[in-house]
Order: sequence, then structure tokens, then C-alpha cells
Amino acid sequence: MDLAEYVRFFLALGFVLVLIAGLAALVRRSGLGDRLAVTKSNGPRRLDLVEVRPIDAKRKLVLIRRDDREHLVLLGHGSDLLIESAIPARPASESSIAARPAVPSAETADNGPLARVAAKLRGAVS
Repeated sequence: MDLAEYVRFFLALGFVLVLIAGLAALVRRSGLGDRLAVTKSNGPRRLDLVEVRPIDAKRKLVLIRRDDREHLVLLGHGSDLLIESAIPARPASESSIAARPAVPSAETADNGPLARVAAKLRGAVS
């Protein structure tokens, strides 16, 4: 084998590695990588993804349940922000979407961080 064959071999190897990296980036960017992840658990699951709401192209609100507490997290492209922590989790029968009110009434709304974020979001949509 001469030098030209070695160069051609390494160029072909580099091309294949670039294709694999590009495909991995495309899968990660499209969100398919999260759906393909598998976790094995022998006991009861302690962590659950309750709800995901996209805010815009780069940010989304995520409600995560751990044991008997829920945590509201704002996920973004460059940073993540814990909005509210240690929210008491609703029982399983009340956690369905049909049981939740679409818009909280003025009597039940409080001045907590979640209410301020919701008010800002309603203002941005209007």
C-alpha cells in the first residue's frame, strides 16, 4: 500500500465519522433522542414527567413529579430555571387533564412565582 491509499482510507473514515456526528446532532435537535432513552428500574419509579408546555421555539415549561412533590422548571437553550419547587403533588385521580381548570379564577390565583409567570405569558400571547 502506498501513501495515496492511506490518505484515501483516512479521508473516507473521516467522512463516515462526520456523517455519524451529523445524524446524532439531527436526532438530538429534533427531540427523538429523549424518546429513545430507556431506563431500567427494579422498584417503583420515583420520577415522572407530568406535563410539558412549549413557550416558544427555544423554551418550554416542564412539570416533574418526584415522590409526592412536583417541580416546575423552565428549560431553555442556554440555561434552565427552577420556577417553583416542592409543590404538593395531586393524587392520581385529580392529575388528569380533564380535572384541571384551563385558566385559574381570580379567587384562586395567588401572587406566587407561578402566577407571575402565567400573567407574563398571558400578556405575551395577547
